[in-house]
Amino acid sequence: LVNDYVTKPFDSKELMARIRAITRNAVASADNILKCGNITLNRNNFELSSPTSSVVLASKEYQILEYLMLNQGMLISSERFMDKIWGLDYDGDNSSLFTNFSYLRKKLAGIGANVKIKATRNAGYSLEVE
Repeated sequence: LVNDYVTKPFDSKELMARIRAITRNAVASADNILKCGNITLNRNNFELSSPTSSVVLASKEYQILEYLMLNQGMLISSERFMDKIWGLDYDGDNSSLFTNFSYLRKKLAGIGANVKIKATRNAGYSLEVE
């Protein structure tokens, strides 16, 4: 946060503009950290952290976990993940999605997360706190 100074006499429009700018920056930086259970995901550097450890995620791993964290407890279908992360034009199969889920589960376990990716047969995936 940058210190800001307005000299007297000041224009009320200028003061309000500076207040909006400062609060906008504070809100933007708070939005860069997602939390679920004992983990945090830094949206600036793709770092996944727990109280005991941290790891940097690969791009697709990050996108999957971010989507899960933004939709905590909601069931998300494989098709929705594929459309959101790989795009509507992707012609491949779901194997890359399943591979990334596997990597993410290992990384979550590796940092001691109390959060897990739950698979519901024929329905989708959700992020749940254990």
